[in-house]
Amino acid sequence: MYKLYLVEDDKGIASAVSELASSWDLEVRVCSDFRNVTTEFSEFNPHIVLMDIGLPFFNGYHWCSEIRKLSSVPIIFISSAADNMNIVMAMNMGADDFIAKPFDANVLMAKIGALLRRTYDFGSSAPVLSHRGAFLNTGDGSLVYNDQKIDLTKNEYRILLCLMENKGKIVSREKLMERLWETDAFVDENTLTVNINRLRKKLEASGLFDFITTKHGVGYELIS
Repeated sequence: MYKLYLVEDDKGIASAVSELASSWDLEVRVCSDFRNVTTEFSEFNPHIVLMDIGLPFFNGYHWCSEIRKLSSVPIIFISSAADNMNIVMAMNMGADDFIAKPFDANVLMAKIGALLRRTYDFGSSAPVLSHRGAFLNTGDGSLVYNDQKIDLTKNEYRILLCLMENKGKIVSREKLMERLWETDAFVDENTLTVNINRLRKKLEASGLFDFITTKHGVGYELIS
């Protein structure tokens, strides 16, 4: 089932679109926190986004640009501000399509369906994992925090991926080493410690202090 993330502050429109999309077998999440759209986006990990322009706190252009830093997921703008300037700006910000309000329900669903087929018939979108405002893109192995891209080595990425996939759990040193061995990156106890320490320093240099905690004799865990 494809997942649709709807960023629309008009409750009537949001309810109507949500009901319509659900009837087409789409799993829908309507934005509930317009201050933290990217956090909701990464938690839901949708296949497509519908975005209004006029939103509380920050407009749709801002959030389109922020999502584009994390993902190449298809984005369709739905707005009554359908003049050429807004359409061009939406496309320049990274949108894939623009539908003017009021719109025909069948046209909206046809465009969503076409964009989903065009995007996912050729491979699935890589998920984005998040923790404490840091976003890990599993497609390109990048970590983004406060609009800053943090470069990771392959081992650092794999360690962080394993920890973020197991948020709320302690990950043993053995499990981390097994994950690295699976990718032909042989490591021993000392090498793992060195990689963890280097990763911590990179995170702290970007403002992510106390991100990974050591559970002595057990393993490692992400700190909430």
